[in-house]
Amino acid sequence: MARQFSLPEILPPVELLAPAADAAGRTSSYLNVAKLDKAYIVCHVNQGNAATVQLTPLQAQDTSGTGSKAITATQIWSDLNEASSDQLTKQTNAANYTTDAGLHSKVVVFEISPQDCMDLVNGFHTIAIQTGASNAANITEAMIYGLHRYQQAQPPSILT
Repeated sequence: MARQFSLPEILPPVELLAPAADAAGRTSSYLNVAKLDKAYIVCHVNQGNAATVQLTPLQAQDTSGTGSKAITATQIWSDLNEASSDQLTKQTNAANYTTDAGLHSKVVVFEISPQDCMDLVNGFHTIAIQTGASNAANITEAMIYGLHRYQQAQPPSILT
């Protein structure tokens, strides 16, 4: 019998960054993670040019990005060559991550525990992902998967 787990019900995916060329870098929209136990930001980089890509989760006080600043160190995993492996490697905890320059398809996962790496006391309850300047041949995208505190048929939206 299969485990009683449903990705859409337990970790509903929400797009942060649509796939796009990333020469100048960009910042996603800010999503409200105040009611989440954890959020997983999953970044995908299709690296067509040997220029590294920096990925930085940002926190803010609202969905407009008020007071935006970096989070504190959090857990990070990466797979820097998806064609040869599907294994994620644990990285040193940090507030951001920079890929290597290898021409591969890559995945980077940030595990966000809002109570541990965000300034909730001062009202920082929204999160975004920012990519650094790179090269137009590098395509980036990101999704966020939110683990709500209480399982329910219709979890609250993180868009507002």
